[in-house]
Amino acid sequence: MRTLKLAAALTTALLATSAVAAPIKTAVFAGGCFWSMEHDMEPIPGVSRVVVGYAGGTAPNPSYENHRGYLESVRVTYDPAQISYHDLVARYLRVTDPTDTGGAACDRGPTYAPAIFVSSPQEKQAALAAIAEAQPHVNGRIITPVLPAGRFYMGEGYHQGYAHKNPVAYNMYRMGCGKDARLRQVWKR
Repeated sequence: MRTLKLAAALTTALLATSAVAAPIKTAVFAGGCFWSMEHDMEPIPGVSRVVVGYAGGTAPNPSYENHRGYLESVRVTYDPAQISYHDLVARYLRVTDPTDTGGAACDRGPTYAPAIFVSSPQEKQAALAAIAEAQPHVNGRIITPVLPAGRFYMGEGYHQGYAHKNPVAYNMYRMGCGKDARLRQVWKR
């Protein structure tokens, strides 16, 4: 009898470990300086990786020195078993100024505009729902566009993890830029 119980327990354990896990997904967002976007999206539960780069343009191989037509963006790798795309969009909206098409805080110009890049009709529907739910909590009108995802170009290595590699410089930038003060103005508390 003991052998049968042990065999049953081992079989259950094997089945549990061989179950197919939900696939890891990615999402792409723009909303100001990609250093700040990376910094603010990394701690979200369910997010496993955030990389900075360029999205929304058409010219091949953008770089920091030449990314005309692109938005500074982040590609967020997340586990949909821990956070839904809808909830990820809701969290993204909270870390950017979704009311400003001209940039974010002190970062001005078209490269810093907000955008949500979607890869499917389901993502588009979830993003639009998250925006609609956030609207009553914002001073102003949410204008963040929901755009079809295109190619994401990863940014240069020295931009990846900038806030972690250069905490003093990053914190001085963030404070001087006024991002947190601006977010307090935008979001009703």
